[in-house]
Amino acid sequence: MKAYEVMYIVKPVEEEAFEAVVAKFENLINNNGGTVEKTDRWGKKRLAYEIQDLYEGLYVLVTFKAEPACIKELDRVMRITDEVLRHMIISKGE
Repeated sequence: MKAYEVMYIVKPVEEEAFEAVVAKFENLINNNGGTVEKTDRWGKKRLAYEIQDLYEGLYVLVTFKAEPACIKELDRVMRITDEVLRHMIISKGE
């Protein structure tokens, strides 16, 4: 398994909805054979530019290990999740 990081921005929502989104992606990684090492909730930050009429978002950084099939599924689900404004998955250097 390779090491990856995913940074995503969630729409400003209530705390319960935010935690549900974070748990959804952690469970998705675990259910597809990956292991979540660390989840950093950076909290609400101002966006560099307006996205979908929003100026703030809730930032999350997840460090994990997974196979390429898990990355493909994670990317697919993040694209269709309405609460996610932007996301980026990167492979960490060994």
